[in-house]
Amino acid sequence: MKKISILILIFIVQNLMAQQKMKPLSELINTTDSGWPIVEDWAKSAKNKVEILKLDSTSDEEALYNTQVTTRSPMGAIIYNSGGIIIDNGWIRILGSGNSKLNRSISMWNKGKSFVEYGNPATFLLIADDAIGGFYILNGGALGNDLGKIYYFAPDSLEYEPLDLTYSEFVLFCFNNDLNDFYKGLRWKNWKTDVKNLSYDKVYNFVPFLWTKEGKEIEKNSRKEVPIEEQYLLNIDLIKQLNQTNSR
Repeated sequence: MKKISILILIFIVQNLMAQQKMKPLSELINTTDSGWPIVEDWAKSAKNKVEILKLDSTSDEEALYNTQVTTRSPMGAIIYNSGGIIIDNGWIRILGSGNSKLNRSISMWNKGKSFVEYGNPATFLLIADDAIGGFYILNGGALGNDLGKIYYFAPDSLEYEPLDLTYSEFVLFCFNNDLNDFYKGLRWKNWKTDVKNLSYDKVYNFVPFLWTKEGKEIEKNSRKEVPIEEQYLLNIDLIKQLNQTNSR
């Protein structure tokens, strides 16, 4: 598994790369062959609780253009037709074009992380995150040769875990899989009540850290709400520190 330090190196390299020519919206929006009806059908038959956030203003076109994906795909359809999708009352947040409740579009959230400026090539894309500071990432080459597959950055290991899922399969995973099993040991007794009151732009920061030996007993950990940006940057810093320690 690869560490975030590799992503930092890629980010620096991308600073030196020229912006690619971006496709116009007319080539990205397809009204006759949209993937949105498929996503809506998936949501209607979902086993887990799914909330589709409404669009805010005209952020849909901006987010779609900046992400450069077609609405034929489930990702493009979600960006163009929703502010995002919330799973299990906010435990997982699939990014769309942004909403007052989820105040970041997929393009806005990735700028400065997976690319520098819109139009720069991105070798990974942050597509979703969860309430405990985990991040779901679409591999564009930064994480291995399995392009288009989803990885989970696990807060209890600080490693990227390959899920062997495409984006579409990941959405279905969120809608239908046993999330209690996937997050075994990472959900505390009153998590449902706590997460329901948690902003979709915040996550829980745990002390001791979940990746430490002392942090494995989730019920004994203290936790506080922090902005997701703060947690993301903390993760990067922790990886750098651990890498430096291991290299000595």
